[in-house]
Amino acid sequence: MSTLAQEYNAINLSQGFPDFPASEELISLVHHYMKKGMNQYAPMQGVLSLREVLAEKAYDLYGTYYHPESEITITSGGTQAIYTAITAFVREGDEVIVFEPAYDCYVPAIQLAGGTPVYVSLKAPDFVPDWEAVKKVITHRTRIILINSPHNPGGSALTRDDMKELEKIVSGTGILIVSDEVYEHILFDGLEHNSVMKFPLLAERSLAVFSFGKTYHTTGWKLGYCFGPANLMAEFRRIHQFVVFCANTPIQYALSEYIRNKNYMGLPEFYQKKRDYFLKLIGSTKFRYLPAQGSYFQLLDYRGYSDEKDTDFAIRLTKETGVASIPTSVFYHEAQDNKLLRFCFAKEDQTLERAAERLCRIPVPA
Repeated sequence: MSTLAQEYNAINLSQGFPDFPASEELISLVHHYMKKGMNQYAPMQGVLSLREVLAEKAYDLYGTYYHPESEITITSGGTQAIYTAITAFVREGDEVIVFEPAYDCYVPAIQLAGGTPVYVSLKAPDFVPDWEAVKKVITHRTRIILINSPHNPGGSALTRDDMKELEKIVSGTGILIVSDEVYEHILFDGLEHNSVMKFPLLAERSLAVFSFGKTYHTTGWKLGYCFGPANLMAEFRRIHQFVVFCANTPIQYALSEYIRNKNYMGLPEFYQKKRDYFLKLIGSTKFRYLPAQGSYFQLLDYRGYSDEKDTDFAIRLTKETGVASIPTSVFYHEAQDNKLLRFCFAKEDQTLERAAERLCRIPVPA
């Protein structure tokens, strides 16, 4: 869709990246550490000062202490951390429960490891999990349950009750949790992020994945991190060292300094303003929606305009209206079509205004 947007000079609200700049202070810190000579390999597990500040942050936010030496690893982005977590533990014949719609890197990693994805559908439009359905698909082969909150593309967020249900399901089993929490700071309307790290019975069997790119508007830097108990992290690192060995060194040093001022605390308000502004701008359209609870994506139901397949409507919207989105059927293994498109609102206000102006001009069928 990004390629199609470029071809038709469309406004790209498809791929999930901000079009506003990163912090000048952070960029200056990266430059500082480059000039200082921090340009060689970092330790395999990551720069210690960064792991230390992340341990402090996790304790402040979630009340659980992770040892910087043995329970935190810096990765080359969240996607690499997810791949590493899956391939560290999944073997031929193992099953991994995946909630659909699902971010597109999950299933290929499972299959590359020889595992079998087992799908549980999140029902539109609110995309909340059905824990009874999860119980029905658990077998002696279930190795991992993969969760994602705030959810991409659904925009939903797991509640405390959800996490308690998950605790009950895995209690007394050998099932592990891989928790994709890259949008941890992007939650709206006063909702709290219910990380697996808040729940001791989950934390002891979980690898939690995070992204600096999502938090600091630097998706192109491809830097993330993973938390997990020492026994799981040891296995994670056995794979990590041969996938990338280590992540970008000067950026790690810059972040270890930059994070200390807790600049991530303003993200919910920052992105809620963008969500609300985007929804206000398209208020006169025939799109229907539930406001996203988290992430920087908003789903729009387009049935007020068309009953065609979401892939066809998304392509036509790009070509004829000049706004690119993502059809949500591509996040399912069997292309389930809920007549929903995903729009990224992590954009400058002017970008959202231009996109909304075009969306407001979509002709309504007679």
